[in-house]
Amino acid sequence: MSRPSAAPGPVKPRVVVSKCLGFDRCRWNGLVIADDFVENLKPHAEFVPVCPEVAIALGVPRDPLRVVRDKGGLRLMQPATKKDHTRAMIGFCRRYLETLDEVDGFILKSRSPSCGTKDVRIYAGLEKQAAVEKGSGFFGGAVLRRFPALPVEDEGRLRNFAIREHFLRRLFTIARFRGIRRQKRMRDIVQFQAENKFLLMAYNEKEFRVMGRIVANQKKKPAAEVYQDYEEHLHCALARTPRHTTYINVLMHAMGHFADKINKEEKKFFLGLLEKYRKGKIPLSSDLQVLLAWGARFSADYLMNQTFFRPYPEDLLDISDSGKGRNR
Repeated sequence: MSRPSAAPGPVKPRVVVSKCLGFDRCRWNGLVIADDFVENLKPHAEFVPVCPEVAIALGVPRDPLRVVRDKGGLRLMQPATKKDHTRAMIGFCRRYLETLDEVDGFILKSRSPSCGTKDVRIYAGLEKQAAVEKGSGFFGGAVLRRFPALPVEDEGRLRNFAIREHFLRRLFTIARFRGIRRQKRMRDIVQFQAENKFLLMAYNEKEFRVMGRIVANQKKKPAAEVYQDYEEHLHCALARTPRHTTYINVLMHAMGHFADKINKEEKKFFLGLLEKYRKGKIPLSSDLQVLLAWGARFSADYLMNQTFFRPYPEDLLDISDSGKGRNR
């Protein structure tokens, strides 16, 4: 069976990751956190580990930090020492992110007062008390503000199957585009649009059609301008997780390539799988495997070259699901 020519290859995604997630014993308590997803991703990505707290000269181990809200806004405090590390952390975030080389995504430590992105406890003071709200840590929040178009997740949310799938599709698609953006050749962006047709249609058909017009370039814009316009719409297209209905539409479209080649029983079998997928009884991969089998059987190179079928390396496929983090 042939493999898609646009599948992840020479360009590995470049991912900024919290250093405590399997790279160094830099947690406040001196521990390192083993994370299966990060470990499995290591052969396929270029990781850039960072620990903002160590970067501002806090030792290991160290007294825990806390995000505190006062009249002046959010502060990064150390209750045991009563020291305020806000200015140092803000300065680090600015310097680090402004000088960061090209990056395709972020995997950050959940609930960390520095790296957390969504579920960081925010307190009203230094005393022992319940948190008054939840929000972002200082570094995690700075990442979200500076890179709103990139996939940014924490290791806790990535235990959810749907969130993990969405993250990987975005990450590897953005990395593939970065690979062709280097030389800005028009033939490369035309091929990218063609090979990602089904994937982009599943995510956002409206944006896909806009991107098609950009690639057609009827106004004869310079290649650099075409790439810039295309990238903006690529990020918009990939922003939200596709609905089941859009996946089904693409699967039906793909089946149309074999309408005059398969028999009634085969068609009936495939439509039955689609109905099971719609009801959430089987994963999307069940339908994809049938289409791939037909593609190999009938030498459908165009179909086989669609990244929709293998948007990221197959050994990263993991159907385990924590059942948490479904609300984005």
